[in-house]
Amino acid sequence: MRKRKFYAYITTNKHNTTFYIGITGNLLERMYQHKNGLAEGFTKRYKLTKLVYYEEFDSAYSAIRREKQLKNWHRDWKINLIKENNSNFEDLSEDWLKEMPKQVRHDGKETR
Repeated sequence: MRKRKFYAYITTNKHNTTFYIGITGNLLERMYQHKNGLAEGFTKRYKLTKLVYYEEFDSAYSAIRREKQLKNWHRDWKINLIKENNSNFEDLSEDWLKEMPKQVRHDGKETR
């Protein structure tokens, strides 16, 4: 049986001016939602479709704890964290989504 993973992640817009920090149990599906305007609210309004940073955790509790920590950081600290791992603010999910229609149905359940 495969152990479930959880993710804390940061998205931004094409100009890297606004950031969103969230958590999910399925990062691929979540990025599909962000990129296709299926996630209502802040991320849709500001077009935060670029995944620039993420961390993987073995528990939802750990992911939530990290999300809260990152949300309390100063903007410069967040930018420095991203730059340490992704200096050009590349979209880390860009290649993942080419396979998305084959992997996730509209109800969000994975298919094989």
